[in-house]
Amino acid sequence: MIRKLVIFGVGLIGGSLALALRGANYCQTVVGCSRNAAHLQKAIDLGVIDSFTLDPQAAVQDADMVLLAVPMGAMGRLLEQIKPALPADAVLTDAGSTKGSIVAEVEQVFGKGFTRFVPGHPIAGREKSGVEAAIPDLYINRRVILTPLPHTDPTALRAVEDMWRMTGAVLESMPVALHDSVLAATSHLPHVLAFSLVDTLLNLPMREDIFRYAAGGFRDFTRIASSDPVMWRDICLANKDSIVEMIGKLQADLSEFATLVERQDGEGLYTRMSRAKQARDSYIAYLENHKASVQETQDDQ
Repeated sequence: MIRKLVIFGVGLIGGSLALALRGANYCQTVVGCSRNAAHLQKAIDLGVIDSFTLDPQAAVQDADMVLLAVPMGAMGRLLEQIKPALPADAVLTDAGSTKGSIVAEVEQVFGKGFTRFVPGHPIAGREKSGVEAAIPDLYINRRVILTPLPHTDPTALRAVEDMWRMTGAVLESMPVALHDSVLAATSHLPHVLAFSLVDTLLNLPMREDIFRYAAGGFRDFTRIASSDPVMWRDICLANKDSIVEMIGKLQADLSEFATLVERQDGEGLYTRMSRAKQARDSYIAYLENHKASVQETQDDQ
């Protein structure tokens, strides 16, 4: 059991973790910390946290688990603030969507020999944000990727693994660089596309008609453009190299599509679209099979 969990950034991700752990009776005390007292009071009113403070150093005193769930751009300053008061035996982890940047910042603040940091990333979310969007079952059957470093303390890693397992999450482990490349392709690029598409349409002279007559496909494709702009701005900046690489690949592929359309190459378009459809259908089937196998495993336990 976690004695004192401190969450910096009590929003959807941190709030849902707190609700899940409280529901499992796995955490004695949950303390929230941010710069917004009204927001933190709301978290208390909703039963997400037990108490709060606006002082990062006061928050981490006597903590045995600290979760950083703030925008990527705020991580460095926060690490500097908590360093003087962080207990030597406390476990530090995060929920950021990029891992290379936070690993570099932890090394810069705490030194390369700091062993109690376990980088993590829950692959779960909703287009809604804020503590009001937090739900206790957000992580059930959802992946949580941990990217431990060669010098990560095994006891710290086990503590973070146990914490996420209590939420019903499925744990995965991968190297930092691979994580950032994979997430640039599967998460960061789609968000960039959604934001970019809506922004492009806003600049068209017939934009009012476009949004008035947009069908379900437009709604589904652009759903993630309702995500928090601050969070996604910071993710783009933190994972710059991988995201720019993926945008370049997409631009090249779009140019090829444009050429096929311009040349009226129906066979070429059909080939590409069929290949994409088959790949997505296989992906959906995999998700359904994976969900079923996870449920069977849980039923057997």
